[in-house]
Amino acid sequence: MITRSVTIEDIDDLYLMWNDHINASALYRRALREEMEVRGVDPDELRDLLERAREQGYTLEEIAEDTNRFDDLQSLVEEQQNQPTAGDATDD
Repeated sequence: MITRSVTIEDIDDLYLMWNDHINASALYRRALREEMEVRGVDPDELRDLLERAREQGYTLEEIAEDTNRFDDLQSLVEEQQNQPTAGDATDD
């Protein structure tokens, strides 16, 4: 898992200090899930596509470099899946 820096306002920091039982990471993930929902991205489908891309040999960095939205990732996975492997090629 990669740790990201998130800028918070002083009021956010104070509120979290008062309520140290609140999991700020969970709040962040919930906000991202809400953002995905607004954009019509199913987190389970995204997780599945990411896993499939990694199984095809792509690193997270390569995926981020080659794609910038859900549809791009889906195309990347499907294109790789549809390409014949060396063992699939037949001589005529």
